[in-house]
Amino acid sequence: MPNFEITTASVDELVTQAEWAHAEGWNPGLTDRHTFFATDPHGFLIGRLDGEPVSCVSAVRYGSGFGFLGFYLTRPELRGRGYGMRLWQAGMARLAGRNVGLDGVVAQQPNYRKSGFRSAWTTMRYEGRPAAAQPAPPGIVLVDARRLPFDLLTAYDRRFFPAERDGFLASWISAPPHTALAAVHDGELRGLAVLRPCRMSSRIGPVYAESAEVAGALVGALAATGPGTAVAVDVPDVNPAAVRLAEELGLTPSFETARMYTGPAPDIDHAGLFGITSLELG
Repeated sequence: MPNFEITTASVDELVTQAEWAHAEGWNPGLTDRHTFFATDPHGFLIGRLDGEPVSCVSAVRYGSGFGFLGFYLTRPELRGRGYGMRLWQAGMARLAGRNVGLDGVVAQQPNYRKSGFRSAWTTMRYEGRPAAAQPAPPGIVLVDARRLPFDLLTAYDRRFFPAERDGFLASWISAPPHTALAAVHDGELRGLAVLRPCRMSSRIGPVYAESAEVAGALVGALAATGPGTAVAVDVPDVNPAAVRLAEELGLTPSFETARMYTGPAPDIDHAGLFGITSLELG
């Protein structure tokens, strides 16, 4: 491939990657690029053929032992020529020595297994307009998450994610288009959820909660911030209560992936995970 090269993408080139993701039906957030790029500025690779972008992958490092692959795409008319595989190899090389996670679409899961990934759970995107807002359980108050001490939020996030990601979380919660709500009881954090605008359904993720009732109140309150707008939550089937909640809210399955890892599935709080944060960065 004499005219093919791999370079680090710029923040502006993440717009191109988002356009490709949108064409695949992945529905990325309108301003994801700013938070994503700040998390790991060198973690987004782009393949160029004669100088033109044709393929991409993200290989984001978290801490010293975890990484996440996403945005694995090649322009449709150029698939099957090895450009995507070159990007894949470069991304995996950047994450060498780490336990690597990804959310794989159904068609690619056999290929990921050949590369050493094993399925941990299935994630189903549920979309629609919640049938009715659910009241918060007694004693639970929903507040703007940005009003809480940040160390409280980071400690809570670590229960549900395999590595520290303070920089990402700070940007994810505070990004101007995002709405972040926390469920609090007597000063203790009992739930957290973030809504971000997208071209289609607004995505809500993460959704962490001590119970389905708290999760339902968070999702309903966030959905109410944009009346008439559909929302989408990527629900892990490893938490049956999360699946039941999505169905009770009247949301409809629309898009399936599998969370996969190269190493052991991390020990996280599955019972409190009602919606993952992002298919792209975990």
